[in-house]
Amino acid sequence: MVIASGNAGKVREFAALLAALPLEVRPQPEGLEVEETGATFAENARLKAEAVARATGCWALADDSGLAVEALGGAPGVRSARYAATDAARIARLLGELAVATDQRRTAGLPPDRRAAFVAALALADPAGVVRLEVEGRCEGVIAEAPRGTGGFGYDPVFLVPELNLTFAEIDKATKGRVGHRGRAFALLEPGLRELLGRGSAWDGCNP
Repeated sequence: MVIASGNAGKVREFAALLAALPLEVRPQPEGLEVEETGATFAENARLKAEAVARATGCWALADDSGLAVEALGGAPGVRSARYAATDAARIARLLGELAVATDQRRTAGLPPDRRAAFVAALALADPAGVVRLEVEGRCEGVIAEAPRGTGGFGYDPVFLVPELNLTFAEIDKATKGRVGHRGRAFALLEPGLRELLGRGSAWDGCNP
């Protein structure tokens, strides 16, 4: 199975999630870029899965995920990876825009709202580029006042899971796999994936 992503962090997370299944996991070929023109996470996941499956002749699992912040009208949303040039710059922009939104709410007599959700849409396409499975997972949280922790990637240092009182960058991989948006999405995908694998001839591997 090819993971339809050039993000090394995502590929590592999926390799860990898929470790118990009889699959050889590969990253997508270097230089392969898919334009993410969808208006939703699900649309972008579908576009990537279809394109990478057709390009490689293999089953392809695509993820489109991002952060939706309530006070910012759902931003950065599908633009999460394109919000700025680096992880540090993306976090700085997010905290800066949230500070402005908090000031505006305070002026209007409203309390601060730091609610956010990480969303992950997964799409699995067969070697012909036909999407066979689609799911979406969510993890609700809040945006921390400042980055915390050294693990994870992307917005992980500022996404706080209230019931744990830890950011994604502070929790271990096993816990993140259980409570995180990608882990929750994979839990929804896994039964269908196991069913496809169990069919034998239906899972025809790669045809490059």
